[in-house]
Formats: sequence, C-alpha cells, structure tokens
Amino acid sequence: MSLPELPPGPALAATIATAALAGLARGFSGFGAALIFIPLASATLGPRVAAPLLMLVDNLTAFPLIPAAWRGAARAEVASLTAGALVGAPAGAWLLLHLDPVALRWGMCLLAIAMLALLASGWRYHGRPAVPLSIAVGASSGLLSGAAQMGGPPVVAYWLGGAIPATRVRANIVLFFAASGVISAATYLLGGLLTAEILLLAAIVAPSYGLGLWCGSRLFGLASEAAFRRVCFLLIAAAAVIGLPVWG
Repeated sequence: MSLPELPPGPALAATIATAALAGLARGFSGFGAALIFIPLASATLGPRVAAPLLMLVDNLTAFPLIPAAWRGAARAEVASLTAGALVGAPAGAWLLLHLDPVALRWGMCLLAIAMLALLASGWRYHGRPAVPLSIAVGASSGLLSGAAQMGGPPVVAYWLGGAIPATRVRANIVLFFAASGVISAATYLLGGLLTAEILLLAAIVAPSYGLGLWCGSRLFGLASEAAFRRVCFLLIAAAAVIGLPVWG
C-alpha cells in the first residue's frame, strides 16, 4: 500500500511555517490561529484540506487542557452552545463540501477580515447568558467552524463581556471548542474530508503548531499584550489579503 501523496515541497514548507505562526499567535493571545492559518493554507493546499487539517492539529494540541476545563467550566452554559453547534457545524461542513473552491477562498478571506473587525472593535455582549441566545451563538460558531474553523470570535464576544470570572470564561471556551472539535471531526469524517493525506499532513504539521503554542505561551508576560495583539491583528489582515484568489 502506497503512502498518501503530500503537497509539493514549497507548499508543505509554507504550511509548516504558517502553522508555527498561527500557533505562536494563539499561544500568546489565545486567538488568531484560524484567522492566520486558513487564508494562507487555503491558498497553497485548498480550503477543503486547510479546514480539516487545522481542526485536527488544533484539537490534538489542545487536548491536555480539557480535564481542567471540565472541572472549571459552567457545563450547562457550554451544553447550550454545543446544542447550537450540533446544528451549525454540519451546515458549515456542507458549504465546505459543495461550494466552488475559489468561492470558498474568497469567503474564508472575507470572513477572516470580518472576524478581525469584530475582535479589534472590542465589542462584547454585556448581558447575562440565556439559553436561546447561547444556542444561537453556538449555531453561528458551529457554522463558521464547519466551513472554515473560524468559530472563535462569536463565542469570545459573547462570553468575555459578561460578569463571569475570567477563569470560568477560559474554561468555558476550552471545553466548548473541545466539543465543537468533536462535532466538526464527525461531520468532516461523514463528508469524506478526513482523508489519509490530511491525517499524514496533520502528523507533519502538529509539531510546528505545538512549538508555536509553546513559544507564544512563554512570551506571554515578557511583552506588552496590547502590542502583541496589534501584531496579531496585522498578521491576520496580511494573511487575509495574501490568501485572496486575485494573486493567482
């Protein structure tokens, strides 16, 4: 049995470098991995490879965080968002499977810019979590995750603005994305998106992403968080522009 075919050397090297950069951003600031990785990896590998690849790599490297998140999260609130993601993620995966790849690249890059605008605006929901709204936020996050693994900003905007303690917010987010990752994995598997090629790519790319996470977490506290967030915003904007299909 022959091994799955890998991308050409330059594309593979660019993907590994992009994964390290995306992991660095997430390790330091807790956001930005998908907004950097997806536009750039979609340009070299195609969106139907980039999204499931990041889903695998990110969930594998985040797995050690789950036990503490389970203990510290408000599990009823997480369950409400997860119920919404059960509806949204399959719809997003359907878009990933059936839309034209060029249209998908346009959509992913424009979505990255829109999510960047939401994060940079500083807007947060300041009300108390409510079940119907939680389900709606979970559905929107699931839709964006299924289509492009960009489901973080709606959840961040929803949870970070309330009166919930920061440690519980972090635990909620980690636990929700663990559950959302399982849902995305199941929908991608059923849709035929988790191929042997992507599994091999994930094994190659994961160490680079994990190294970026580790370096980013070590940098936290050594540099101004505000300055680093601005750098992340610039990287996300650059990734979205570079990833546009207009460059051929």
